[in-house]
Amino acid sequence: MSGDEVFAGIDLGGTKVAGMLAAASGRVAAEKTVPTLSQEGPQLVLSRIAGLILELAAEAGRRPAAVGLGVPGLIDVRNGVTRFLPNFPSQWVDVAVRATLEPLVECPVYLLNDARMATLGELEFGHGRTANTMVYFTLGTGIGGGIVVDGRLRLGPLGAAGELGHQTVLPDGPLCGCGNRGCLETLATGPVLTSRGVWLLHSGRAPKLHEIVEGEPARVNPRAMALAAAAGDESVRDEIITAAGYLGIGVANLITALHPDLVVFSGGMSDLGPLLFDTVRDTVRRRVRMFPPDDVRIERSLLGEKAGMWGGVALAMRHGALDS
Repeated sequence: MSGDEVFAGIDLGGTKVAGMLAAASGRVAAEKTVPTLSQEGPQLVLSRIAGLILELAAEAGRRPAAVGLGVPGLIDVRNGVTRFLPNFPSQWVDVAVRATLEPLVECPVYLLNDARMATLGELEFGHGRTANTMVYFTLGTGIGGGIVVDGRLRLGPLGAAGELGHQTVLPDGPLCGCGNRGCLETLATGPVLTSRGVWLLHSGRAPKLHEIVEGEPARVNPRAMALAAAAGDESVRDEIITAAGYLGIGVANLITALHPDLVVFSGGMSDLGPLLFDTVRDTVRRRVRMFPPDDVRIERSLLGEKAGMWGGVALAMRHGALDS
């Protein structure tokens, strides 16, 4: 690998496509975001992704040696075909992404689920560089993630290993979109917490939150709730602690099963800061009883919202291989 090589990391989201060209050293050569416009259908979205890659190449003055593309759903990793993207129109059933993009960008294209891609980014360029075994949680509209064992990202036979949000935390709890009840995703996501904040706003039980969002329910989000809790809204604080407690149970389950060196949180819920992390750590200490869990680090992602792009760069560097 020459020092001049750059690799493209592309993070395909519901509203935007974020792209980066970077070298194996971690030096960024170019970065840009474009709208997804998923309603236009797969072929136009893929054309837009190809255009983004070519624009990045023009800015950097060189074409990427390979592209890593993170996709929000189920994919056939080996063949570069999407199988089911639940939040996209038409769900992108059997879309030949690799075969479409490679002739347009004139280099190999590798696909991976977006949460697993972010995990790979953290492993290669973030906190994971010092970890042998790592559990990575994406805490946003849903809860996803990835699992690293012996320095390798584990995908399982369908590429679905790491669906951490669909572990059962509350038996007979709320019905989840996956069909199960009481999944962690039904209890500790941004939308779930936000809905509780809106309810407190309407009930008059969150005066500080009311002040922060100027009475606008649409402005309630986890970050605003964290500010309200810090300012003295005990009811908001209680809701955050409840959600963080459920998340702590999920983390404790993974620690008991894997005893990782590191647990990493990314996504909007990680904006809750010390109240979230302290509650999770306390829950872990109370629930992991088979061995002392104090040596397990629980950290916020070092890469933040760019973890997916860095994961794409890492996948492209590895030429799609995840065993090195």
